[in-house]
Amino acid sequence: MTLILVVDDVAAMAEQYAYDLKRVGGYDVTTVAGGAAALDAIEREPVDCVILDLEMPGMDGFGVLRELKARGIVTPVIVYTGTGDFDRCAQAIRLGAYSFIDKAEPVERVVREVENALERGRLVAQVGRLSQRLSGETALVGASPAMQRLREVIARLGPIQSPVLITGESGTGKELIARELHRLGPGGADAALIAVNCAALPEALVESELFGHERGAFTGAAALRKGAFESAGRGTLFLDEIGELPAAAQAKLLRVLEERTVTRLGGHRAVAAEARVVAATNRDLNREVADKRFREDLLYRLNVHVINVPPLRERLGDVPELAERFVAALSPRLGARPRPLDPAAVRALSANDWRRNNVRELRNVIERMIIAASGNVIGIEDVPEEIRGDGGPSADGGTYQRLKADAERGIVRAALERNNWHITRTAAELGLADHASLIKIMKRLEIQGRK
Repeated sequence: MTLILVVDDVAAMAEQYAYDLKRVGGYDVTTVAGGAAALDAIEREPVDCVILDLEMPGMDGFGVLRELKARGIVTPVIVYTGTGDFDRCAQAIRLGAYSFIDKAEPVERVVREVENALERGRLVAQVGRLSQRLSGETALVGASPAMQRLREVIARLGPIQSPVLITGESGTGKELIARELHRLGPGGADAALIAVNCAALPEALVESELFGHERGAFTGAAALRKGAFESAGRGTLFLDEIGELPAAAQAKLLRVLEERTVTRLGGHRAVAAEARVVAATNRDLNREVADKRFREDLLYRLNVHVINVPPLRERLGDVPELAERFVAALSPRLGARPRPLDPAAVRALSANDWRRNNVRELRNVIERMIIAASGNVIGIEDVPEEIRGDGGPSADGGTYQRLKADAERGIVRAALERNNWHITRTAAELGLADHASLIKIMKRLEIQGRK
């Protein structure tokens, strides 16, 4: 259900708007009496649209708009005024409001404005998602020497039609590098890019997926189907996890690369295979060849050019920039406003070796931190314990995790006592973002009240 927030210090006016919006528009509506309360409500609830009075005591509508902008909150806002001063409404538009209405407008007009604002909000969110997909999560972020060399190699190989083999550990961003090669490729970004995960295909369907099939070629082949090579045209065919390709498909792939033609299963006509092939693997294909699991002649066809993607532990200097990029890209997707990372949290992230899953592991950790964080800053307390390094044995037979928790518990309890257990004052003394951050810390440390 769509939730509308009406902000007006005149309770009767707010309640009338709530009643009319529910009756005519079918919306859920909540009301608050001031600017500060509005900001609290927007932080606390998934508000879809705000109807905001400009003239209020304390924080007025302009103050709310400025604060929303400062916090990076993009909820659509419709301002209204009973003074008829439309210059002030225009000023509100410049501060980020979607539109303005007069308090004397009929409710049907208000509902139309709300519908338009909601549609604009949906479009903005969609554009944001597309932008994040295109550029928000890229393995090419970073200024480390390793990343600079990688960019140079990609720029040199991008325009070349020859096959490229991308090697590297899981989670290093091999597919994203393939996409960058495609963007710089002979056909340009507008050419087709077809990605096939060789490890995810049932063995019986691998050849059909890659090379296509004619109608009746096998049971269930009810219609002609083009394979990945044909679909890629003169673009790029990305074969991920190439080391998982079954032996029969390896033999046919070798033939396609040698002859530059493909024949569908059950067919006899050869079709030109003009796509540039980019393959990727986290396996050591030389070892796979030695163990007779991968064809040596196919490896020689694929590794005309090789790009080895460095693991994240070899470019830890890039972690801060990657982390910031992930926070910016993931926060809107998770329904959270982008917040800065505390320097202590960045240091903890930069000290980890990310050996399990590299950049993908960092992304997942950042997502967990965004969800866990309750304050205006993503802090060290939001970093997962296994990343902070807690739990290691100490010299006196205890654990670092326990000793650290005991020390932190003592600091927090002492501050609470000094402030007579007033949560907000204690949070301010400790330099925390707000009382919610302190409550979260108290729960983690199992501090329940006075003793």
